[in-house]
Amino acid sequence: MSLEWQVFCMDTIDKAPIPGCFSQGETQTYLGWLLQAWGQTITVALLSLVVALVVGCIVGTFRTLPDSPWITRLANVWVELFRNIPLLVQIFLWYHVLPVLIPVFAHTPKLLLVVLGLGLFTSARIAEQVRAGLQALPRGQRYAGMALGLTTPQYYRYVLLPMAFRIIIPPLTSETMNIFKNSSVAYAVSVTELTFFAQQAGEETSRGVEIYLAVTALYVISAFSINRIMAFIEKRVRVPGFVATTTGGGH
Repeated sequence: MSLEWQVFCMDTIDKAPIPGCFSQGETQTYLGWLLQAWGQTITVALLSLVVALVVGCIVGTFRTLPDSPWITRLANVWVELFRNIPLLVQIFLWYHVLPVLIPVFAHTPKLLLVVLGLGLFTSARIAEQVRAGLQALPRGQRYAGMALGLTTPQYYRYVLLPMAFRIIIPPLTSETMNIFKNSSVAYAVSVTELTFFAQQAGEETSRGVEIYLAVTALYVISAFSINRIMAFIEKRVRVPGFVATTTGGGH
């Protein structure tokens, strides 16, 4: 079987070949559509990652507060709720159910709904990693902050969290790669990302092999780039000689 890569140089409307393969004016090629879909995938993934990091760090920190049992319980409920409902079901809840229950969501762009759904789903996983990172720190660091007269928010911000983030960079790398792959659920609500493009373009051109190979390559490039960026960050922020304890609250 021969591969016909020139399919990406075809006009998406009349299927005529376009010189240079790139979209021109109102004429869009499948290559142009593919790159736009890749941009949508990156947008969904990056915005979801921001939501996941912000919410996950807050919830993960709340799970380790020593003197706030009710806040800790609520944070635990958050993690169990979002971690135990399948991601696709959560996306459908955001897209089909919440606009009915909360009218303001009826006018929210579907891309933003996917970002919220994917971001909050991932926040539960990041919260668990933040909790584990904080509990892996020696107790002496907490006591040292208290001895210096720091308030609870201050010693979390200036002492515990900076060290915990250094510990959890490897699992954060995996979650960041996963969020790019999980962005494909946006296809279920017709967000024009890579998986949506692959399904639509494959049907229109009957060249599914070339289409899916190209989409797979872009997912691999994205995941590999994330891996290298996170590896660079990990190397730059590593604390020489520091070894985290494997159980929560070491000595």
